[in-house]
Amino acid sequence: MLEERRQAAFPGEFLARVGAAWFVCCVLLLMVNWSAISNLHFPDPDDTMRLIQVRDLIAGQAWYDLTQYRVDAFGGGVPMHWSRLVDIPIALVILALTPLVGAQDASLAALIIVPSATLGIAMLLAARIAWRQFGPQETTLTALVLVVCVPVVFQLAPLRIDHHGWQLVCALVAMNGLMARNPIAGGAIIGASLGTWLSISIEGLPFSAAFFAVLAWRWLRDPRQNVIVVSAILSLAASSAVLFGATRGLGDLVTYCDAISPVHIAMFAFGAVVLAVLARFEPLPIGFRLGGFAFAGLGALALLFAVAPQCAIGGGFAELDPLVAEYWHVRVKEGMPVWHQKGLAILQYAVTPFVGLYGAIRLAQTSSGWQRQFWSDFALLVGAAILISLLVARAGAVACLVAAPPLAWQFNRWLVTLRDVKRPLSRGVALIAIACALLPTLPYSVSTLIMPAQAGTQGAVTAPGTLGPNAMAHLKLSNCRISDSADVLNGLEPGEVFAPLDIAPRILLVSHHSVPATGHHRGDTTMRLVIATAMGTSEEARETLQARGSRYVALCPNLIEPTNYAIDAPSGFMADLLNEREIDWLEPIPVINGSTLRLWRIKPE
Repeated sequence: MLEERRQAAFPGEFLARVGAAWFVCCVLLLMVNWSAISNLHFPDPDDTMRLIQVRDLIAGQAWYDLTQYRVDAFGGGVPMHWSRLVDIPIALVILALTPLVGAQDASLAALIIVPSATLGIAMLLAARIAWRQFGPQETTLTALVLVVCVPVVFQLAPLRIDHHGWQLVCALVAMNGLMARNPIAGGAIIGASLGTWLSISIEGLPFSAAFFAVLAWRWLRDPRQNVIVVSAILSLAASSAVLFGATRGLGDLVTYCDAISPVHIAMFAFGAVVLAVLARFEPLPIGFRLGGFAFAGLGALALLFAVAPQCAIGGGFAELDPLVAEYWHVRVKEGMPVWHQKGLAILQYAVTPFVGLYGAIRLAQTSSGWQRQFWSDFALLVGAAILISLLVARAGAVACLVAAPPLAWQFNRWLVTLRDVKRPLSRGVALIAIACALLPTLPYSVSTLIMPAQAGTQGAVTAPGTLGPNAMAHLKLSNCRISDSADVLNGLEPGEVFAPLDIAPRILLVSHHSVPATGHHRGDTTMRLVIATAMGTSEEARETLQARGSRYVALCPNLIEPTNYAIDAPSGFMADLLNEREIDWLEPIPVINGSTLRLWRIKPE
C-alpha cells in the first residue's frame, strides 16, 4: 500500500537531488549540442524567428506589435500569432548581459540559459510529484527520466527557445495543482496554468478540455468536489482575460483560430457562470449535474459556432491556403498524427508514456483515500495526453512529461523485483526489457554501433519527397553555413531575397535583407507565392519576382524543402536551380569557399 508523504513543497534534500540531476543533464546537453551552439544552428526555424522577434522588441518595436516587417515587406509585413510571454525571459537575459559581454554573446547566452532554466523548472515540478507521493529515489529517477524521453529533451535542449518548453511547464503546474490541500487554491493553480498555456499557444486547448473533463468526473462522483472545479474554471476565465489584455491589448479584438481571442474568453466565462450557479444548488441529483455540465459545454461550443464556425470546424489552420496546406502543413511531420511518423519516432512518442500510464493505473489500484482519487485522475490525464499525441505527434512531449512520475515509480519497482531474480540470464533479459521501456530505440542504436555501414544505408533509402520542410531540414542546415556568408549578404544593397521557407528566417537573422515568406501560416499568401514560384517555370518565376521587386535568390541545395519542390515539379524553377541549368536572368554572387549556400542577383528587367 502506498504511504502518504504530504511533505513541504521544496525542502533542502529535494532541491539538492533535483539540482544535481539538472546539473548533470545540462552538462551532457551542452556537450551533445556544442557543435550546434558554437555554429548557432537552431534545431528549428521557429527558434530563429523567436530570436528575431525578441531582437525587434529590444530594438524598440511596440509590445503589442507582433508584425515581422521584413517578411513580405512589400505587403506591410506578416503578423505573428506568438505570445510575448515567451519573449520576456529571453529579452531579460539579453538586456542583463549585453552591458557585460555585448549583444551577440548575450544572445548566445540567452539561447543556453533560457532552455536550461526551463528544463530545471520542469524537473522541479515533475520531481515534486514524486517527492510528495513516493520517496527520494523515485524523485531523482523522475528528474532523470525527463532527459531520457527524446520528445521532451528536444523541446528543452539548448537553442530551443520557442514556446514548446513553457507549454510543458504549464502542463506540470496544472498536474501539481491536483495535489493541493486546499481545493480553492488547487483549482486556481490549475486554471491559471492552463490559461497561461493557452495564452502561449492554443495547442493546449485539447489537454485543457481533458483536464476539465477529469475535474467534472470528480464532481460527478462527489458533489463536494465542485469547489475545485468552479475555482479552476473561474481562474481559467480570469487569467485568460488578464493575459489577453497584457499581451494583445484592446486594439486587436479580431477572432483568430490560432490564438486565444475574445470569443474563447467568452466561452470560458460562460462555462464559469453556469458551473458557479450549478454549485450553489448542490447537493443535486446526478442527472441535474450532467445536465449542467452539458449546458456549460454545449453553450460554450454554440458561442464558438456562432462567432467563428471556421475555427470550430477547421482549428488553427482553418483558413490556410490549399496549396500551402498541401506542400507545407501536411509535410510538417511533427504536426501530423503519429502514424505519419517513422517507426523509430513512433516508438519514442508512444512506448514511454504507455509505461507511465501502466504505472499510474497500478498506483491507483494500490492506493487509498485521496491518493486513490489523485492517481485515478492522474491516469486519466496521462491517457488523454497519449490520445492527443496520437493525433498531433509533437504533443508527445506533454505525454512523456506528465507520465514521468509514475514511470519512475514503475521503473523503481521493477528494479526492486529484479533483486530477487537469481538466474543471470533471466536477470540480463529483464534488464534489457527495462532499458527498452525507457529507451525504446535502444536496439536500433546498438545495431548502428555494431553495423554502422548497414545502418547508414538503411537511413539513406528514404525517398526525399516523403520528408517535410520543417521535419528534417535542420539536420543538414549546418552544411549551408548561412552565418559564414553574413558578410557577403550584408555587403549587398538591401532588398528582398527569394528563398525557401526554411532558410528564410536564417537570412533575416544574419542580414539586413527581407524575404517574401517564412514557414508561419499567417503569411500564407506569400507562402503560396514562394511555393508556386518554386514549382512554376523559370520564366514564370522571372515575371513574378521582377514584378514583385525581389532583388536576390538564395538556396541551400542539400535541404529537403527545395528537393521536395524539384521532385514534384521536375521542370520547375527550383529544379532548374538544383540541376544548375542556365537561367539568363540570374547573375551568380560568389560566397565563401566551403559553403553550399548559393546566391544570385536578379537582373533588372
